[in-house]
Amino acid sequence: MNLNASDNGLTGLKVMVIDDSKTIRRTAETLLKKEGCEVLTAVDGFEALAKISDQKPAIIFVDIMMPRLDGYQTCALIKNNPQFRNTPVIMLSSKDGLFDKARGRIVGAEQYLTKPFTRDELLGAIHRHVSTV
Repeated sequence: MNLNASDNGLTGLKVMVIDDSKTIRRTAETLLKKEGCEVLTAVDGFEALAKISDQKPAIIFVDIMMPRLDGYQTCALIKNNPQFRNTPVIMLSSKDGLFDKARGRIVGAEQYLTKPFTRDELLGAIHRHVSTV
């Protein structure tokens, strides 16, 4: 699948990346900005929740293992808010366990990507879950 910024309709799409790893945030941000996305980042769930309500991203990528508010808690809070219930949330984790994936589904995540993720996995998740793309 060859995805180019000119033909994939991602220009201006608001994407949020929540991860306590600066490397992961920067990698995802670089990949997504090349595709024309507007990228919002947060280091944890608390920072993210304020930005989500202000910026209203079209899709959210959230790391599972974070301080203060982990990815499961963050996803559950997003999904329990009627305004963001339909916003796709993609879990990111270095763990590839069945239990982790099941727990992600229970809190409402649409998909689970294992780190390190590829550009195609990131873009594939956006194309799969964002209806305007």
